[in-house]
Amino acid sequence: MNIRLILLALLLFCAVLLLVWGIYTGWNNSRGPEAERVARRLRNALGDSGSELAVSITKERVLSRDAGLQRLLLAIPGIMRLDRLLLQAGRSMSTAQLCALMLGCGLVALILFSMLHLPWSARLVLAALGTTLPLLEAMRARRKRILRIELLLPDALDMMSRAMRAGHAFPTALKMVGDEIPDPLGVEFRTVFDEVNFGVSMPDALMNLAVRVPSTDLRYFVIAVLIQRETGGNLTDLLTSISAIIRDRLKLLGQVKIMSAEGRMSAWVLGGLPFVVGGFTMMTSPGSLDILFNDPTGQKLLIGSFSLMVVGMFAIRRITHIQV
Repeated sequence: MNIRLILLALLLFCAVLLLVWGIYTGWNNSRGPEAERVARRLRNALGDSGSELAVSITKERVLSRDAGLQRLLLAIPGIMRLDRLLLQAGRSMSTAQLCALMLGCGLVALILFSMLHLPWSARLVLAALGTTLPLLEAMRARRKRILRIELLLPDALDMMSRAMRAGHAFPTALKMVGDEIPDPLGVEFRTVFDEVNFGVSMPDALMNLAVRVPSTDLRYFVIAVLIQRETGGNLTDLLTSISAIIRDRLKLLGQVKIMSAEGRMSAWVLGGLPFVVGGFTMMTSPGSLDILFNDPTGQKLLIGSFSLMVVGMFAIRRITHIQV
């Protein structure tokens, strides 16, 4: 009996020792000094985002990590537009996560508006509008990112022109711009340079850049480079000319925004005034607006007023949004 207890204790001791050794070995292989040294050498060889770029270049974008959900999303018409929107907005979330967020916002909106005892038709319409909130936010992020890229593009083209005048090749000029120009434009040029290093042809890498950044100015640059590679010519002078044209366009765009600022401010004031007045009335005189939410005629008036406000905001936006 004593011998069995001793053997059992030895076996337990060996099992615990092997468990501790396995945990330590796994940690050392992933986070130990040797792993850190290898990772540091890879970062120095590929740059700060080299490993991440390598994965994004060699693997296709997936809509979801789950294979079943991936097949389900691929069956939805227009789902690739959402994925392209996330790519152009610079978001790291997947299309499945965006869809889940949209459904969550729609469900929350449906619950909130159900508390107001609105008709089911109005609840469904408002819930559908709530579903579009993440989509509108992603579109706003895309516009903001593209505007930032367009502001940085003239300096990037001037830097490329100077680098090529100094004798550097076009891919080297791309790398210099990627290292010197701030993000988000810098990371896009670094991606083009890394794609070329990984074996992607220069025309394909530039076309991928045009897909990731749907900017007219950047597409001018891509088309000019592709034409120059086919027909020849002085690329440095061409880049300088494109940079000057983009600067003039941005200057004109700034003047247009100044002239249309009054209309855009009117849209914000007219759009927010009913909500501010309604909230102030409910605070100072509770119950005075209950008839609008409880009476069927009041509910119809609310729906009609909200619809007219949406139409008016859309009309003001169309008037004040001038393409340059």
